[in-house]
Amino acid sequence: MIIAVDGPTASGKGTVAAGLARRYGLKRLDTGALYRAVGLAVLDAGGEPSDEGAAIAAARTLDLAAIDENRIRSSAAGLAASKVAVISAVRTVLRDAQRAFAADPKGAVLDGRDIGTVICPDADVKLFVTAALPVRTERRLRELRARGETISFEDLEAQIAERDERDMRRADSPLRQAPGAHLLDTTDLGVDDAIDAACRIVDAAGG
Repeated sequence: MIIAVDGPTASGKGTVAAGLARRYGLKRLDTGALYRAVGLAVLDAGGEPSDEGAAIAAARTLDLAAIDENRIRSSAAGLAASKVAVISAVRTVLRDAQRAFAADPKGAVLDGRDIGTVICPDADVKLFVTAALPVRTERRLRELRARGETISFEDLEAQIAERDERDMRRADSPLRQAPGAHLLDTTDLGVDDAIDAACRIVDAAGG
């Protein structure tokens, strides 16, 4: 069984995907982590994430086993990710790795922004997870402050809105709800309730 989970920043898609993977005994790939890692690699090299050559080189040399889960969760890595993600050649390089992961006959859960539309359009179940912008901002703010980062609610909200706009307007694999995807709004849901709601969708779909 392949489950595709898409949605914007801090919508809860990663939490939902992780919960689904646990519930159904499937492996999971956070595809956004790949783009964050590429963007961070460009920054570490002193480059600009929107530099196509630098971003492509970073994507081609990306070591999935060496991704630093702590560092890629910074606000800077998130902004860098949205810049490298609009580069078609970068998406092509990372697309192959994602599809190889999804090809496991045992099944998988993949979450990102183009899983149901591009990476796994034939997924058994597709979900599009969303939440109101102020709620997403507050969630992300708590995460960043727990990491010791200092940023105002207003600045972070503007960053997330900017990333939403970039993700939805990019020419290659824009963020959108895939045909046949089930909409899951987590604005008023806690973690357990969101996962339970997702599981009900999967169960109803015959998963």
